[in-house]
Amino acid sequence: NSPLHNQHQQTTNMGGKNRDGGSGFVRVQKNRAYFSRYQVKFRRRREGRTDYRQRKRLCAQDKNKYQAPKYRFVVRFTNRQVICQVAYALVDGDRVLAQASSIELPRYGLPVGLKNYAAAYCTGLLCARRLLQKLGLDDIYEGNTEVDGEIVSTDHDNKKYFVEEVNDDKRPFRCFLDVGCKATTTGCRIFGALKGGADGGLDIPHSEKRFPGYDRDAKEYDAEMHKERIFGGHVGEYMEYLDEEDNQKYQEHFRLFIAAGVDADGLEELYESVHEKIREDPSASAKKDHSPDKAFKRKSKLTLDERKARVQAKKDAKIAELEAEDDEE
Repeated sequence: NSPLHNQHQQTTNMGGKNRDGGSGFVRVQKNRAYFSRYQVKFRRRREGRTDYRQRKRLCAQDKNKYQAPKYRFVVRFTNRQVICQVAYALVDGDRVLAQASSIELPRYGLPVGLKNYAAAYCTGLLCARRLLQKLGLDDIYEGNTEVDGEIVSTDHDNKKYFVEEVNDDKRPFRCFLDVGCKATTTGCRIFGALKGGADGGLDIPHSEKRFPGYDRDAKEYDAEMHKERIFGGHVGEYMEYLDEEDNQKYQEHFRLFIAAGVDADGLEELYESVHEKIREDPSASAKKDHSPDKAFKRKSKLTLDERKARVQAKKDAKIAELEAEDDEE
C-alpha cells in the first residue's frame, strides 16, 4: 500500500457532502491552514446592521470632487419613532449635519401616531427645513408648499434637480437616500420620509416607482392615493372600519388617539396644521439642563479587615444560635 492510497482511504467514506470524481464522498476538513487564513467580517456586518456594499456606493466620492463630502439622507425606524439625519462620512466616522425625530412632533401638535407614513413625512419635512435653515437656504428653496403627491423636478445646465427652481448663485442641497438594511418595497414608510425631505426643499434623486399609488403592471402613478397617505387617510379609514366592526378592539387599538381627542375626520386638518407649524419654526428645541440626583451615594467598598470582621460576626451569631438550641434541648 502506497502512502497516497492510505491518505485516500482516510478521506473517503467519512460522511462528507463533496463528491471526489466519482470515487466516493470526501469530508471537507477545516484544518489549521484554513483557520490561519480565515478573516472575520466587519463587526456591523456580523451583527447585520450595515450593508457595506450599499454604504461604499453612498459614501465614495469622485476623485475630481476634491474631497467634497457626499451627503446621505438617513432614515431609520425604531420601535417608537422615526429618525431622519443628513450625514456624511469621514475616515474616523460619520458626521451629522442635521437630524430630526418624530418624538419632536408633539411640539408641533401631533401627539400620537409617531411611526406611521404621515409621521415619517412630517419627520422628513422637519429635517429638511432644519438643515436648510442652518445653511441659510430656507428662503431660497421653500420646497413644495402645496402637498399633492406629485414629483417636482427641473433641468438646469443639462442636469436634473429635484426642486421647483434652481438659483444661479446657490445650488440646491443634494443628498442621497440611505435606507440601511430595510426592504424597499412599494409604499414603504421610508419613502414617506423621502417625500417629506424632497417637499422640504432638499434635492434628493428619486422617482415615483416606490411611492404608494404606483401600479407596476400598468406603469401608472396615482398621486391622489399618495396624497391620501401623507395626510393619514389610511389610518382614518381603519379607525372608521374598526369603530363599526369591532368597537372593543377600536377602544384598545386607538386608545391614545381617543385620549388625545383625535378622530378619523380631523386627521387631514391635523397634519396640515403640523406641516404649517414645521415650516414656521423648524429649529430644534433648547436643551434642558440635566441636574442629577445627588442624594444617592454609592456604598463605599469594604476593606479587607472590615470584610473579615463581617464574616466573623456572622460565624459568632450562628454559633450562638446553635448553642441556644442545644441548651433548650
